[in-house]
Amino acid sequence: MITSVKRKIQPLQKDLKNKESAFRDWLDSILFAVFAATLIRWLFFEAFVIPSSSMESTLLVGEYLFVSKLHYGTRTPITPLQVPLTHQTIWGTQIPSYLDWVSLPEFRLPGFSDVKRGDVVVFNIPSENEGVYQKYSNVLPNLKPHPIDLRTNYIKRCVAQAGDNLEVKGGQVYVNGIASTNPEGMQNDYFVSSAALINELNVFRKNGIREYSPYTETFNDTLAANDESGYIVKTTAGTAEKLKAYDFIKRVQLSVLPKGMKETYLYPNSELFDWNKDNYGPVTVPKEGMTISLIPRNIALFGEIIQFFEGNQNVVIKNGELIKAGQKITNYTFKQDYYFMMGDNRHNSADSRYWGFVPKNHIVGKAVFVWMSIDPDPINFLEKIRWNRLFSVIN
Repeated sequence: MITSVKRKIQPLQKDLKNKESAFRDWLDSILFAVFAATLIRWLFFEAFVIPSSSMESTLLVGEYLFVSKLHYGTRTPITPLQVPLTHQTIWGTQIPSYLDWVSLPEFRLPGFSDVKRGDVVVFNIPSENEGVYQKYSNVLPNLKPHPIDLRTNYIKRCVAQAGDNLEVKGGQVYVNGIASTNPEGMQNDYFVSSAALINELNVFRKNGIREYSPYTETFNDTLAANDESGYIVKTTAGTAEKLKAYDFIKRVQLSVLPKGMKETYLYPNSELFDWNKDNYGPVTVPKEGMTISLIPRNIALFGEIIQFFEGNQNVVIKNGELIKAGQKITNYTFKQDYYFMMGDNRHNSADSRYWGFVPKNHIVGKAVFVWMSIDPDPINFLEKIRWNRLFSVIN
């Protein structure tokens, strides 16, 4: 009887070992997959989705793209205590996915190039710095402070790099006194004056215009005559020309704010400047090693950078002066490069015109190509996937 029981126990033990071995193999595979995905995401490239229209029509809402970390050099982790493959919160919840108990110094591995004018760049938005996030809550609601590498990812086009002199005149960007080449997909506001009611689906949507609204004088009270009605549409210059061919459209006019009309909440939000989104600057983008004198204009433009983004301690702005460790400073030399970013949808983009320069240590990577494009609001179901945009290179 004892021998018989032993013979029955031995196969049972073998089955348990086999099940335990299978579970361990499965667990090892999962852990390896997570490790490999985390390594690739950190070192080589990362997938992103476009949630807003600030880069239309270069990048459309609902497009999925790959961003290269290698182009500008991969950053070493700053916040190591983080759930793998998450950003700020655990998937599908509002539970923070990281602990800021440990903060490591930031280094950047060698890359293929530096950020250049015209590059479409993903970066961590600097306005989530704990010292400034409340200041920008009117422009960007629901801001919360996060460590550098876990600040919200934004995507914009670099229009000026470190050391450049930038000015926007009448909606046109000038860098170092030369008019920049406008992106092919760049959009602006246009006033469309119509002699009859416009069928929005057949006219606007068929021409790829997704953002339009009835004209009111709050947009720009210099656009329309007293008896004119129409729409404000966000579109490219090429599409604006196409609209002129409709016999019921009286005219199409670019909407540009006049110079001297001060726009609320524009960076640096100082009484020293009367800038707006169409007439901005001139301003010099800070460059590592560049020294400035701390006159009132420069304190307004660069004081926030010096106080919060240069790694300085005990720096405050008081009575229009920069005080460090209790002593007034009259000159300052920048410790890193900065960039000026703008969305290609120039009249619908919260960018550097509203929250300032992007520090180099906030740069994530270069947008390379779109691998999937899903229209969240298609005209019909067959157009849900934008087939012509799949695997398109981002320029």
